[in-house]
Amino acid sequence: MAQTIGQVFNETDLENSTVVTFTKEIVRRRISDIGVIPAVRVSSEEDALFAAEALAEGGIPIAEISVTFPGAFRVISHLVNRLPGMLVGAGGVLSADMARRSLDEGATFLTTDGFVPDVVEFAAREEVAMIPGALTPTEVLAAWKAGADFVKVVPCDAMGGHSYIRSLKTALPQIKLIAAGGVSQRTALDFIKAGASALGVGRDLIPAETIRSRQAMRIQELARRFLSAVDNGRY
Repeated sequence: MAQTIGQVFNETDLENSTVVTFTKEIVRRRISDIGVIPAVRVSSEEDALFAAEALAEGGIPIAEISVTFPGAFRVISHLVNRLPGMLVGAGGVLSADMARRSLDEGATFLTTDGFVPDVVEFAAREEVAMIPGALTPTEVLAAWKAGADFVKVVPCDAMGGHSYIRSLKTALPQIKLIAAGGVSQRTALDFIKAGASALGVGRDLIPAETIRSRQAMRIQELARRFLSAVDNGRY
């Protein structure tokens, strides 16, 4: 069952703006428990803070910030310091140097959109939760054997959607898969039933207009719908 913001944020830490230390195991467990990783693609600290607060109020205290745009590392640092109970990850990491910069700014997990061995190896050395991207069974297995905590299958929609996740889980049942690409309110339940450990969701959870118009309640409602799909798919 999804947790509320009061359950996942330590009130004393929030009041004192103290950064919470997340171990690799805590990060893995929270991602597994919540089952949704929001991809927050914004370019300002204010937009990121608005989206992250709305997500947390909706029951998802996780935000993956793409580091492929100018100012991304500043956004990560801003969120880490303003929302100490939030899991803030760096997405789209392309090199060990980018991974190091992400950790220096406070990121608690790393993701890639493809299998980047240098980044996976770096995360293993630093004992940081790592979610590499992969598509084919060979790539998925290689990423897992390299030390991934989860493997993000992306883009799922290009390979048949939830039926592809089911096929991968049948062949590789030991690997924790995150479905990304083509995950929507309509498909979320099917992906979880097919065996996905979590869902990677972007604009279907945080539409661009909700950021522009500051529609926090809409983001919260969408968050609750995705969490409901995760819960229903697991039980």
